[in-house]
Amino acid sequence: MVDNQQKREEYTARHLSVLEGLEAVRKRPGMYIGSTDSRGLMHCAWEIIDNAVDEALEGFARNIHVTLHEDGSLEVADDGRGIPVDEVPGTGASGVEVVYTKLHAGGKFGNGSYSASGGLHGVGASVVNALSARLDVAVNRDGKTWAMSFRRGEPGVFDDSDARADADGHRVISPSARFTPFVNESKLRVIGKVPKKTTGTRVRFWADPQIFPDGTAFYYDDLIERVREKAFLVPGLRIEVEDARRLPGTPGESETTSEVFVFAGGVKDFVDFLATDPPVTDVIHLTGEGSFTETVQALDPESGHLRAQDVERECKVDIALRWGTGYEVVEESFVNIIATPKGGTHVQGFEKGLVTAIRQNIEQKSRQLKLTARDAKIEKDDILAGMTSVITVSFPEPQFEGQTKEILGTSQIRAIVAKVVASGMHAILQSTKRDQKTENQRLLEKIVAEMRARVAARTQKEISRRKNALETSTLPAKLADCRSEDVEQTELFIVEGDSALGTAKLARNSEFQALLPIRGKILNVQKASPADILKNQEVSSIIQVVGAGSGRSFDLDAARYGKIIFMTDADVDGAHIRTLLLTLFFRYMRPLVEAGRVYAAVPPLHRVEISGSGKRAKQYIYTYSDDDLHRVLARLEKQGKHYKEPIQRYKGLGEMDADQLAETTMDPSKRQLRRISMEDEAALSYAESTFNLLMGSEVAPRKDFIISGAHNISREQIDA
Repeated sequence: MVDNQQKREEYTARHLSVLEGLEAVRKRPGMYIGSTDSRGLMHCAWEIIDNAVDEALEGFARNIHVTLHEDGSLEVADDGRGIPVDEVPGTGASGVEVVYTKLHAGGKFGNGSYSASGGLHGVGASVVNALSARLDVAVNRDGKTWAMSFRRGEPGVFDDSDARADADGHRVISPSARFTPFVNESKLRVIGKVPKKTTGTRVRFWADPQIFPDGTAFYYDDLIERVREKAFLVPGLRIEVEDARRLPGTPGESETTSEVFVFAGGVKDFVDFLATDPPVTDVIHLTGEGSFTETVQALDPESGHLRAQDVERECKVDIALRWGTGYEVVEESFVNIIATPKGGTHVQGFEKGLVTAIRQNIEQKSRQLKLTARDAKIEKDDILAGMTSVITVSFPEPQFEGQTKEILGTSQIRAIVAKVVASGMHAILQSTKRDQKTENQRLLEKIVAEMRARVAARTQKEISRRKNALETSTLPAKLADCRSEDVEQTELFIVEGDSALGTAKLARNSEFQALLPIRGKILNVQKASPADILKNQEVSSIIQVVGAGSGRSFDLDAARYGKIIFMTDADVDGAHIRTLLLTLFFRYMRPLVEAGRVYAAVPPLHRVEISGSGKRAKQYIYTYSDDDLHRVLARLEKQGKHYKEPIQRYKGLGEMDADQLAETTMDPSKRQLRRISMEDEAALSYAESTFNLLMGSEVAPRKDFIISGAHNISREQIDA
């Protein structure tokens, strides 16, 4: 109590700190850029790149060049208007210095310089400057190139007279060069001349190691993804990214590389790029605008103070969307071409308008869609399933939640977007054009099928969880279940054919190994509709036995088995069945694949019987390929051992007896399993395209693929 009382008495005004200018940024960088790891460094890059893109959005810039230098710095150059170099009234400083040293300063506070921009707080450039060991700005304006340098936000001059030249003859400047800060006044330097009509800004910054820990670097893939987005959203804008770092694992690992992005189709092209599954509809383009009144604080030029005033805002809406045969939802949203990964009022308005229009049209066509009073209500998730969309809005001074601008908060935008989407979709769904009517029918049937699939999956998940002895009748009769309920230990073998099932029952350990036989080749779910999938007995049985639902309702924690193992014959038909099973799990139970819980059994192809001599018993060696067999036989001949001929070749699992199947394929201590894995987004993208190519409904690309690879296959390799 004495200590607390003493602390109360000692807490006075002298304990309060006032951080001036950019000191606050350096003291609490996470408030402005989210974190001080590579994600925060990438946010610094976005701030500088977005400033250049804002010039393009206003129609003043057509080219942007982003360079990742070998020394870890990043440079962004544009051919926009160039930052003003004249003196800002009332400050005694140039426009360049004000933009890069003053928080909440810039041309985006409603003074007419930008009608709609991503920057609105006036802190982006100055925050990057504050967190940089060095930042150089060069501006082309009025026939001259003006320059200014900063060290941790302070203007001054770096002594680059001793800068060395690299292999290409370029001077290598460094943030560790001797720095002389300006004392009395800071000024722009004129470092060259340019044609009168040549304008633009070039910014290069080095991250401060006092803020960003060792190993912090720019993510090349994230940079490319963001730049590609900007090029889609500003049709005709050319953005080039050059990487001179030569980092392992990047395209420029061996030499300096560059990528150029320029697109003319806007958000429609963006949706085509994002969509991976076969289409149900063509890309739908919805545009419109609306206005709203907002009370803002505006600077009174006479008094120099802020005062409240009502202003009329115009909001432009530009949306593209399409539905595909899958169930994954891809939803990208932007405000003034700034990505809002966590959505906001514009996304809420989009979804509200979409649900309103589609529900109305489904109700009007309920008889045509064979809906009854017993059917569940169409929900938002049913409508969004399989949809790829790009939602963009542009209007002055949007309200974001925080400087990272991940969520739009301007409430009036919700109603504007909802109205545009509802009216646009209603017009499309009511179209009398023959092709459009056919497409609309496919879309509404898909949504109704998604509703029924959701209800069926929920029912299946409820009835197919681990049952007690009195409830096992709810699972398929052909399932030979195991006794253990420990999911970590249990295994489900999906077995090809009833003939193999009999042997497998004798070979398994019934404590933790369950068996589910399937008849031949199951449905190719890549081409089938959700309704067809639910009608298919084999597919329904698999989903029911796994017990975790399917599609977007899949719950990994509810899965009844720790491992799912495909056990098929070691021939072409077995490989085809395995591929069909994998297609089912990838498309409708993907979390199991991502968690590494799906496997393929590896049964042997041959059994080599080594003759015994005297009291020595016969020995058996199993081989799993023709090459493996040839190596084993060569080794036996070299050792002088005799083996029985002809060599036994297994044509199917049913040819093995229980001991052989257990030893080679089912006993955890002796078997081989191939884990099906998908470790990252790159693997996901590759898998999506591969399944679409090999299992999808479009025949021509698959035919081209087969023809192009035919020369790699010899007749002897075909198991016919």
